[in-house]
Amino acid sequence: YVDVAPFLLPALADRPLVMKRFPNGVAAEPFYQHRVPEAPEGVRVETVDDEEPRPQIIGGSLLTLMHTTQLAAISQDPWFSRIGSLDDADHVALDLDPMPGVGFAKVLEVACWLRDELERLGATGVPKTSGSDGLHIYIPLPPGTPYEAGLLFCQLVASLVVARHPAQATDERRIKSRGGQTVYVDCLQNVRGRTLASAYSARASAFAGVSTPLTWEEVENGVEREDFTIATLP
Repeated sequence: YVDVAPFLLPALADRPLVMKRFPNGVAAEPFYQHRVPEAPEGVRVETVDDEEPRPQIIGGSLLTLMHTTQLAAISQDPWFSRIGSLDDADHVALDLDPMPGVGFAKVLEVACWLRDELERLGATGVPKTSGSDGLHIYIPLPPGTPYEAGLLFCQLVASLVVARHPAQATDERRIKSRGGQTVYVDCLQNVRGRTLASAYSARASAFAGVSTPLTWEEVENGVEREDFTIATLP
């Protein structure tokens, strides 16, 4: 994290963080921590007014990054909005989650279909590996866009791609109702207070993956998700 901090910290700056902590290792159950009753001097904590006001760590400094890592928060999970405009999302994301046994090549193929749909609608998508099994496509939003509008837009894009490619893509929330060889296009993180692992964030995956931005040329040519790890990314 010290090595990648110059690239990671701008993605976390001024954003509330949710810590997914693994104090007993990646093989044991983690827990989520939103509220932070105390923190070392120099770690930024702000009161976030959600369902009830709570003190929450705000990302952006190397000291804060080191502190959350020391607490066994392997990934860095920021909100999609920032302090000062918490109701307005800076971006939304399409989270591509393959069913067990589905290769990463199919995930990349679905990502290209989503990119094409975004371009038809006049929007821009930016891909990155999730650091685990899937892939994220981030879509920047105009200033002042409420979360609800961003969520509806993602649902529209997902439904269009699913309608055109029902054998490969699904937006079905229930796992038992998805096809066994499909990629789930998940829009549900685009809600105030929910998070995804940021770019350059390590993940608690079997191969110690890192969520890594890609070019669309790389997506089209094909990459292996296992190429991007805490050992190789710096």
